[in-house]
Amino acid sequence: MRSTWGKSLTLGLLLSACSVEVVPDQNTTAATAEPGEAAAPARWSDQTSGQLRKAIEGRAAHGLDHVAFAAADGGADQTAQALRFATALSRGATDPTKLYEVYTVPRPEGDLKAGLAAALRAGDLTAWLDSLAPQDDNYRRLSAAYLKLRQQPAAPVAGIAVTGKAIEPGAADPRLAAIARELVVLDYLAADAAQGDRYSPAMVAAVRRMQADYAMKPDGIIGSEALAILNMSDADRSRAIAVAMERLRWLQRDPPATRIDVNLAAARLTYWRDGKIVDSRKVIVGEPDTETPQLGSPIFRLVANPTWTVPRSIQEKEIAKKGAGYLKANNMVWKDGWIVQQPGPKNSLGLVKFDMQNEHAIYLHDTPAKPLFAMVQRQRSHGCVRVEDALGFAEMLARDQGVVDQWHQARETGKETFVKLPRQIPVRMLYQTVLFDDAGEPVVRNDPYGWDDRVGAALGFKAGKALRVQSGAADVGP
Repeated sequence: MRSTWGKSLTLGLLLSACSVEVVPDQNTTAATAEPGEAAAPARWSDQTSGQLRKAIEGRAAHGLDHVAFAAADGGADQTAQALRFATALSRGATDPTKLYEVYTVPRPEGDLKAGLAAALRAGDLTAWLDSLAPQDDNYRRLSAAYLKLRQQPAAPVAGIAVTGKAIEPGAADPRLAAIARELVVLDYLAADAAQGDRYSPAMVAAVRRMQADYAMKPDGIIGSEALAILNMSDADRSRAIAVAMERLRWLQRDPPATRIDVNLAAARLTYWRDGKIVDSRKVIVGEPDTETPQLGSPIFRLVANPTWTVPRSIQEKEIAKKGAGYLKANNMVWKDGWIVQQPGPKNSLGLVKFDMQNEHAIYLHDTPAKPLFAMVQRQRSHGCVRVEDALGFAEMLARDQGVVDQWHQARETGKETFVKLPRQIPVRMLYQTVLFDDAGEPVVRNDPYGWDDRVGAALGFKAGKALRVQSGAADVGP
């Protein structure tokens, strides 16, 4: 199984709060203050200046080699430079709240001013800077993969040659092995079907599904358009991996041990209990024009047999002209100026809603549109998150929370009934386009919302290929 993968101070505040003295001497040693005595002043030395310079020269290990941290010699500039680099390592070189209209996932906190002062007093800037970036295995693997790609010769031409000759079903072509590998990475083809040197029926079906997702004619012919999706150059991979490292730096280093992470790019949910993954399942998330935002928001109750109050946007765009017959057929009624769908098997929220606390009306829920879970690109909703086997997931949460009896009773009423969870479950809506295969190697997946572009540009990378999923919502559900 592939693994899945916050209120910081601004740099200006950090700089205004930091005061260091500069001395032209050699190394400064750590000073230990006796109780009641003031700590020794933080001073730059030749040693700590050299450590900062070396750390910044090695910033490619964090995918930050396109970001400038230059500063002229001198203590004041070095302080600004050190804090700027420390901020990039500890919280990210970019601010997701400025890159995205909505970003409320908890971010790292910490007093970088105090950390820098302590490191200067100890004469060891290296250890402090090394401690700031994420310390987990995923980050280290991404770093190693990025450095490996960076060391390879520039390869403007992607791995699968575009010869001008399209590959027809049943044909033999030396490019098919590489094509099959990419189809497996993108989840369009099962690994055991990626065999042989002929364009097999299983591969044709996979290519047709991919073409449909990207609004191409689903004819199964592998031409230049299909290869544009499958072909990823080393430059594309490097950029995606650098963006993935930046997104990990945005996240708090000690997330709640029990939580739910939803990867919007992969449309998959991961349930962590006491620091271990205990469940992973498919979800349906917002389509590219109604993207699910990157939120940090807890589930505080389960709702059995929910009603659905149709948002004005859906009501006006998709229901207003349907007429009374449509409302009756879908168990909808007018109530206080709103269209409300009553509980039942046709309810767009299904039989359970996982109520969350946020101002964006985003939550997890069941759905009657079960066939959508069989799709590879599952960006198909109006913004909320539909959960595969949501009743089974609700049963799991209710059991873990010790409210399974109340949950069963609520379901049996057939009416909208609320079951409060004794402990709220934090949920993080994340966006991760790089996952890991069974061997722990990074695998670059597609970018359905095109959200890597703005992060990559902010990190100094050239624009990547802008191929976005064209899904189209399959129903009026949230």
